[in-house]
Amino acid sequence: MSDPKLSHFDAKGEAHMVDVSEKPVTSRVATAEGYVKMARQSFDIVSEGRAKKGDVLAVAQLAGIMGAKQCATLIPLCHPLPITKVSVDLTLDETLPGVRIEATVKTTGQTGVEMEALTAVNVAALTVYDMVKAVDKAMEIGGIRVILKDGGKSGRYQAE
Repeated sequence: MSDPKLSHFDAKGEAHMVDVSEKPVTSRVATAEGYVKMARQSFDIVSEGRAKKGDVLAVAQLAGIMGAKQCATLIPLCHPLPITKVSVDLTLDETLPGVRIEATVKTTGQTGVEMEALTAVNVAALTVYDMVKAVDKAMEIGGIRVILKDGGKSGRYQAE
């Protein structure tokens, strides 16, 4: 096996945006997940719709969608992509207690959308934190990872 190279560094070791102009246009999808763990009292406030700032899950869902669309402006070496679909699902989980977040992003293009899916989860999680922090500053954001990536030369990846 050859020595793996980081694609965002050139032969001189300087950061650059990867040239994808020679890559074929293919359908691509990525799904990422994460969670926001909170105190039981905070979970009850969110699940009962009593947050003073409004519907936490609805606002976080929209924020995640917007985050995916802004990925290239936030991550310096990401390509701006024609995103064809973003879905962000937030699910209350009593066992955390907290909110589980899953985001799926699709495109037809020359590079993948893993960063957009990860950004969607992060922005949704940060929005949950922002909306609940008045009652729970000790919330924990975690577990953020890509669980599915498909399309392009490297093919399919699915987390175990």
